[in-house]
Amino acid sequence: FRFDLHHRFSDHVKRWWPEKGSVDYYAALAHHDRILRDRRLLTFSDGNATFQISSLGFLHYTTVSLGTPSVTFLVALDTGSDLFWVPCDCVQCAPNFELSIFSPNTSLTSKTVPCNNSLCRNECSGAKSCPYKVAYVSANTSSSGVLVEDVMYLTAEDEVVDARVIFGCGKVQSGSFLDVAAPNGLFGLGMEKISVPSILSAAGLTADSFSMCFGNDTIGRIIFGDKGSPDQEETPFNHRRTYNISVTGLHVGTSIDTNFSALFDSGTSFTYLAEPVYTRLSEGFNSQVRDKRNSRIPFEFCYFISSIENTSLIPSISLTMKGGGQFSVVDPIIIISTEKEFGYCLAVVKSTNLNIIGQNFMTGQRIVFDREKLVLGWKKFDCDVEDSNTLPINPRNHPPTVSVVPGSYNPEA
Repeated sequence: FRFDLHHRFSDHVKRWWPEKGSVDYYAALAHHDRILRDRRLLTFSDGNATFQISSLGFLHYTTVSLGTPSVTFLVALDTGSDLFWVPCDCVQCAPNFELSIFSPNTSLTSKTVPCNNSLCRNECSGAKSCPYKVAYVSANTSSSGVLVEDVMYLTAEDEVVDARVIFGCGKVQSGSFLDVAAPNGLFGLGMEKISVPSILSAAGLTADSFSMCFGNDTIGRIIFGDKGSPDQEETPFNHRRTYNISVTGLHVGTSIDTNFSALFDSGTSFTYLAEPVYTRLSEGFNSQVRDKRNSRIPFEFCYFISSIENTSLIPSISLTMKGGGQFSVVDPIIIISTEKEFGYCLAVVKSTNLNIIGQNFMTGQRIVFDREKLVLGWKKFDCDVEDSNTLPINPRNHPPTVSVVPGSYNPEA
């Protein structure tokens, strides 16, 4: 099944756009095939496109319609969590946004999820509504309320599909959910049974797999039931709880021996690496660059370009995955500009413990999260073309044309 998403120029989306290239664009960012035979592909009823909204935490968003009559929500897509929740019968929700609010009492198709439901993990009993509370990595960020069951509207080709799903009626939100991130709901895409991909698969509506495509222009796609194509690269997941994979080598101009595990997380904008991997990659990158180092720009490894017309040879980066597959990073840098200077930075942040492959390393790829085979698949892809062939994409020999005025911020903040 495929989900239709709002086009980037629709009025619904435009109002969230910040000025691309502003200092907040990167400061906040650091802070935080249709070719498939014999399988049914599902998308949201409004489309399958996703879009990155920088004023809302730089996450990828799509629109989802729930209930009868239907109510539409602009939700963030997160492979790092499981529960799908929306603001509902609000006690504490984001105060400064024009939000859609769900209410089970006004939906003709809504049902209570009782405590004795197998998906209820709280210590309660009987037919009472199952309460939930989910805490997230960001400080003091959480959502709590009760679980409900209702219809989510999908499409498969030209067919409308009413899928019954269980989601959180989020009555109380805290932390980032009150301002910069996912104020209108979070769509968890994790492996647990409560996630929507798991529910769709258990109901026999799709294969237990989905794909996300991350375009160079911040527009992407999500397709449920998609297992990718025979020519994609694959690597196994390390366990059944998260999208954690093993990297057995790095190539930054030359090969670097290393071995580490990392989480593929659509809810993280940059790539975060812990020591010693961070130093090996960043110093390997630095040793290949011939431009002058600029320590005044926020990321650790940033460089001057003498003029906009000049091009610089950007070192290619690729990861060798367990099993031997090569994951080429299409665009590992961001552009920084001032009135007098033009430069670029390696968009990798030093982490204290976790290794996370973020959206920037996934750009230009269709990423397949195949939970049946327990593998991650990837293929260079044009997200604007629904039925794309392999693209002749190579790491660029010059920076992309995005610009931003540098500010005084710490990318680890």
